[in-house]
Amino acid sequence: MLAYISWHLPAATVEAAAFEQALERFHRSLAHRPPSGFRGSAAFRARGLPWLAQEDAGAGAVSGGAGAVSGGAGPVAGYEDWYLVDGWSALGVLEEAAVARGHHSSHAAVAAMAGVSKGAIYRLIEGLPRLERAPLAVWVKRSPGHAPVTIEDLLADGMERDAAGLWRRCLGLGPAPEYCLLAAEPPAGVSPSRLPAGWRATAISRELLWSG
Repeated sequence: MLAYISWHLPAATVEAAAFEQALERFHRSLAHRPPSGFRGSAAFRARGLPWLAQEDAGAGAVSGGAGAVSGGAGPVAGYEDWYLVDGWSALGVLEEAAVARGHHSSHAAVAAMAGVSKGAIYRLIEGLPRLERAPLAVWVKRSPGHAPVTIEDLLADGMERDAAGLWRRCLGLGPAPEYCLLAAEPPAGVSPSRLPAGWRATAISRELLWSG
């Protein structure tokens, strides 16, 4: 399963409530008329997303040294949307459907209100895609030269597989770190004492706005 993740900041002149209503209308539209291969979506309110805060809002870099877990408590409140699809072909179908008849107006409304928008594609490598049961996103950046299979085992250690999921970025796309662990709370595998030297984990709490 793949996830297209989209991060947004509303334009400076747009009220948060109006932007959130527009986001919900678009998600509801997809749920009402799902494209082929579409497996659901979720929208979250999140504060301190590093790839928005650092580049687009002038916030400082995420703190944390070797093997550190930081709280992600930056000043920027953004939005994070997850769109689940069966595979690459379904991702193409979703791209076309989002701006086609039935979804065009709701998609255009969100696009018109957004000041910053970025995206990435992730693949589920362990656990389940239960987005509504994972209020915490732990983003993990690995140091160069470290074998990726080791960190996958490390992150999976201690996580509840019926309520958590480990995702890995595909093809180097997007601004976010290589791994994303969705869970109710940080598992043992991402604690400072367990992460290898040079690895960084940022835990960001999210508030669910829509799931369906």
